[in-house]
Amino acid sequence: MYKRVLLKLSGEALAGESGSGIDPATVDRVVCQLVELNKKGVQIAIVVGGGNFWRGRQGVAMDKVTADHMGMLATIMNALALQDAIEKKDVPTRVQTALSIPDVAEPFILRKALRHFECGRIVIFACGTGNPYFTTDSGAALRAAEIKADVLLMAKNVDGVYDCDPKTNSGAKKFDTLSYMEVINKNIAVMDFTSVTMCMENKIPIVAFGLAEDNSIVRAVSGEKIGTIIK
Repeated sequence: MYKRVLLKLSGEALAGESGSGIDPATVDRVVCQLVELNKKGVQIAIVVGGGNFWRGRQGVAMDKVTADHMGMLATIMNALALQDAIEKKDVPTRVQTALSIPDVAEPFILRKALRHFECGRIVIFACGTGNPYFTTDSGAALRAAEIKADVLLMAKNVDGVYDCDPKTNSGAKKFDTLSYMEVINKNIAVMDFTSVTMCMENKIPIVAFGLAEDNSIVRAVSGEKIGTIIK
């Protein structure tokens, strides 16, 4: 079992089948697994996206920097929703943001985050890197490197990484393992290349798996063979 993990959750994952907003049943399913792992002593960090409320491509007629900042604000809503759901199950949680919004969350301070782990708290990182032109995948890779996570868990809407879209191609091949360079050279869309490169340079394995699979987060953290591992 991994000791310290960073879980990347997309905003769409929290929306469930509706594709937008927050689905309470989906959040509860995720949170129950996080609580179980926390009670086993696993140190958990989460980076959450905001695509269930806003995606940068919606702002095509808008200044890119403005659109990206709107996306960062959307991640805060998801982070607060997760915090509320986790704390209702009596697990202490902290939200840290890359943009300063002190009335609702702590600013990201690495030493504080590490102390929260020592105290048994779950830490949720919002606002990505705090910079436009970077995805929340980049934010996840950056935070995983900073906290020295044992693994970066990518919870996806499919059960792993395929050579083409399995939803439109019944002959799509699923990869059990990939190297970082294979992902880059084959242009495999699992996360952006900045994120993959950062994980490669810091020797952080990536596990991409289906969030909807039964108990998938617990299984991934336990080291069970699930999804696709990139290392």
